[in-house]
Amino acid sequence: MNAPGNDPAESVAPDRPLRFDVVTRILHWAMAVLIVTMLFLGAMLVGSLGNYHRVLILHETTGIAVLILAVVRIGNRLRRPAPPMLPSISRPERMVAAVSEVLMYVLFVAQPVVGWALVSASGAPIRLLGGVHLPAITPHSAHLYHLLRDLHTLLAFGLLAVFTAHMCAVLAHTLLLRDQLLSRMTFTSIRRERG
Repeated sequence: MNAPGNDPAESVAPDRPLRFDVVTRILHWAMAVLIVTMLFLGAMLVGSLGNYHRVLILHETTGIAVLILAVVRIGNRLRRPAPPMLPSISRPERMVAAVSEVLMYVLFVAQPVVGWALVSASGAPIRLLGGVHLPAITPHSAHLYHLLRDLHTLLAFGLLAVFTAHMCAVLAHTLLLRDQLLSRMTFTSIRRERG
């Protein structure tokens, strides 16, 4: 195993790794899987004719998992600052990246909270896998339900747009610029070092 700071793929300075720490990488990929699952299940709910209640329970469970993981990620991000940006990332792109990161965290929290409030306003019980029931966080109200449903849909499209833009930016850096941006969030060198 290389000593800290001796592997150029792992650091730019002996005390400041280029790569995100392992906990951040695990949280990142877990969140990516949950977000894709949540969006997919949400789309299934719109066009579902059968198994609606089963898909709804999966969607609600995934949404609460996203909310919990988002809070954990925010805490982790505050404790563990990101490594320095790559030189290939321009100043305007750095500003866009910073704004999009904040926007993603806001959406990670807002989308499931609005979904929880939406179900609460409908008067239906909030059921998760394993028979867990969550308390209502808004009063039963048809008017509020319709407002929250529209907001939930709007946030879903916003989350999809930001998530897609994030993936496209990473792919552009990986395939066009070849600046190893993606390697900051992968585990390849960990496997190489162990082997």
